[in-house]
Amino acid sequence: MRRGFGLPQVLLIILFIGGIVTVTMRYASLGAKHYADAYTREQAELFMQSATEAALFRISGYDRSANTCLQFINISSSDGRFDANITVNRYYLVNEICNNVNYTTIQTDDSHGMIDMTVIVTSKDPKLNPSLKLGNKVRLVRRSLQRP
Repeated sequence: MRRGFGLPQVLLIILFIGGIVTVTMRYASLGAKHYADAYTREQAELFMQSATEAALFRISGYDRSANTCLQFINISSSDGRFDANITVNRYYLVNEICNNVNYTTIQTDDSHGMIDMTVIVTSKDPKLNPSLKLGNKVRLVRRSLQRP
């Protein structure tokens, strides 16, 4: 009889190595998905900052001669991945009136033109458009006090 491995020992070694490879691939795929989702979230946060700046630019250039103010602003990213819905909750104004939105008349010029705004950034549904190559759907909400 020759010394060496028999068929049962070889099969056990192959099963053991296969299990290790399966677990390793599972953790590698989870890590890759985590990094992809973190990248998408970071892109959404950067888009939120630029959408906030664009909204402030639109508000500062808006003609309020008819005593109306902007209340809703929608901005889409140039690559079509994200949408920003901006709602102005309240304007803080000196001697001006916004008939169509909430406003608060203030007594000091230091706070004139401040706005309380909510920015909601959502990513497009990756199931509807797989060419966007997004991971999970992202939704970010930020409420802030800004001066246009």
